[in-house]
Amino acid sequence: MNVFGGIIASLSRQDECKLHKSFPPQRNWKGIAISLLVIVVVCSLITMSVVVLTPVEVPGSSKSRLTVTDLYKPEFSVHDPEATWISDSEVVYRNRDGHVIKFNFALNETEVILSNSTFVAFKVAKYSLSADLKYALFAYDVKQMYRYSYTASYIVYNIYTREVWELNPPEVQNAVLQHAAWGRQGQQLIYIFENNIYYQSDVRSISLRITSSGMEGVIFNGLADWLYEEEILRSHLAHWWSPDGERLAFLTIDDTLVPNMALAQFTGSTYPRGLQYPYPMAGQTNPAVKLSVVNLFGATHTQELQPPDQFRHRDFYVTMVKWISNTHLAVRWLNRPQNTSLLTVCDATIGVCLQYVTSEVLCFSLQRQEPFFSKDRSRFFLTLPVKQGGQGDFHHITMFTKKDEVRHLTSGDWEVTKIAAYDEKNQIIYFLSTEDSAQQRHLYSVSTVGLFPRRCLTCGLKEECTFFDADVSPDAQQAILHCKGQRESRSMKFINLSCLNKHVASDFMKINTWHSLKNPEDNLKTSNVSLCSLTELPLKLIYPPDFSESYLYGLLLIVGSSLGDQMVTEEFRLDWDSVLVETGQVIVARLDGRGSGFRGQRVLQQVHLRLGTVDAEDQIARLVGTNDVSLISIHLQRQSFERVFSALKLDLSPSCGINPADTYLHVLFFSTANVHFQHSAELIKHLIKIGANYTMQIYPDEGHFLSKRSRIQLTHSLLGYFRGCLLDASSLLDQQRDEE
Repeated sequence: MNVFGGIIASLSRQDECKLHKSFPPQRNWKGIAISLLVIVVVCSLITMSVVVLTPVEVPGSSKSRLTVTDLYKPEFSVHDPEATWISDSEVVYRNRDGHVIKFNFALNETEVILSNSTFVAFKVAKYSLSADLKYALFAYDVKQMYRYSYTASYIVYNIYTREVWELNPPEVQNAVLQHAAWGRQGQQLIYIFENNIYYQSDVRSISLRITSSGMEGVIFNGLADWLYEEEILRSHLAHWWSPDGERLAFLTIDDTLVPNMALAQFTGSTYPRGLQYPYPMAGQTNPAVKLSVVNLFGATHTQELQPPDQFRHRDFYVTMVKWISNTHLAVRWLNRPQNTSLLTVCDATIGVCLQYVTSEVLCFSLQRQEPFFSKDRSRFFLTLPVKQGGQGDFHHITMFTKKDEVRHLTSGDWEVTKIAAYDEKNQIIYFLSTEDSAQQRHLYSVSTVGLFPRRCLTCGLKEECTFFDADVSPDAQQAILHCKGQRESRSMKFINLSCLNKHVASDFMKINTWHSLKNPEDNLKTSNVSLCSLTELPLKLIYPPDFSESYLYGLLLIVGSSLGDQMVTEEFRLDWDSVLVETGQVIVARLDGRGSGFRGQRVLQQVHLRLGTVDAEDQIARLVGTNDVSLISIHLQRQSFERVFSALKLDLSPSCGINPADTYLHVLFFSTANVHFQHSAELIKHLIKIGANYTMQIYPDEGHFLSKRSRIQLTHSLLGYFRGCLLDASSLLDQQRDEE
């Protein structure tokens, strides 16, 4: 400031020049040069000071840090285009702008079927298109029931004339339906009202009631009850169209003898109201189930499919139904202990089911996989555990023929996670697997007749995506690749399978961006590092942006919630724990111990009859081996596991986790609408007994999916708890270390 002051003062004495107006000014060139030089030097020093002293926007700084608000912004959400194949070369999808597009990639032509303004005008929450693309079905006033089920009102919309009318059962006005959808031909339409199925051959025909036994909360036709929706089918739909649209297979689930669970509704009335719904606990009566097929063309006729002899008069589940021709279905039956599975092929015209494969599989999720049959049903493919020497059993593609021939098409200490398609013309199977890495998913092809070796079709593709899913066209010649393991974006691309099989470079068309990040070039200010302990337990650590070995960090360990889960993958995730990492003082880790999936049957089945023992040992062993952090916290994904870990003794440094002797346990009770408080009550009683501290958070009358407001509140609560626990303890330990 003194230099500047001097310059300003010298310039202000210009009035002195007025005393010598009659004489030509004598310029002091040397002084001017020195002054200019001083100005340049001072400006340079100021600029340098600004550059040096101004904080640099480093990863984890406040302006680039991920926030809770970001998690709920549209640009941070995953857009699902709901892409559907409508022919071998045409796909219908909805872009991020909300327009429904038909894309013909063979002709490279696009057509707008529905504009986003139509969705706004009718307040559409869900939509579907008729097979002939002339009509749309719009759902509005959607109310969520359980995880997948919902009720809604529906209107039929003529795409060309814009005429609309309500969809209602005969003699019913303003009906609230449990489901409505188009069939496989023209304008076929079915809907479910009061647990009964209704059918229309076209949008103007009179509705025909297919079933009449439906009872609210007791007998379900074409829909899943709570047990089948949540645990077996993982869908609220329990009906399946034949390829030609002439037949409909459906389950009838009878909960008459199933004990009811009482759930209270606490708000909105003077006294709490009770809601009863069938819920079979261990050892209680299961729902009775039967599978039927109705002929929709001509005189309606319903044929019940008979279960295998060994399952008759016993409890069993129907875990998978798939049409393999216009008249035959593949059906998987499972006994209640879930240790014997039968795959049958059923003739829909006579109701007889012939047994094809018997297997013993302890993982329930594998019972939902669909087999792929040849057109003449002489051969079919599915994944089964195959022994790989001393490394145990791994799921691989197995080919079965009518001649009782069994041949394994893949092998190795890795898992086939999904059969994507069977190209019968070229004798090729397309599948997803963990061959390249247990944490990755790539699309592979293998010849069923040995014409070429196994090939990875997506390894090394553009943008270095490492986690794929694939939706293959009906003729198995094209595929939509969904990139889910790419940090900067998630995208959907069309790809020609035959080109990749011939190792010819394929052109890609990006039709939609699924995910965008704030400051994607900064890579979310974190780095993913896949590590393995000595016991081969995959551990994924997400480090703070300024990770340093000289600092004490809090560690948040997130473990899986269910048998067969996989937490350590390269699939993109963005959740509240990502915000926690942005604090710069917390490491988030995800662990796959025994009981986790996609690393072979030996790892998966070691928890059989030992749940809560070996898996807990793995977590303790991995934490004890983590010497570069000083604080431990276990976050459990699901309430059902909280009791298992409530008695753990972690002989570690101060913890936010589950050490009842001297720690603070934070219990989150997510909702009361369809989550049983009884389970939490048992846990709390146990915590009180052992003298553990805890807090509980309740969301009254909310279901599995919390409202947006409650989700935001829950996120803030989680972050506040872990920040307070981990960071405060970290500061305390840091202070103690400095004193020492």
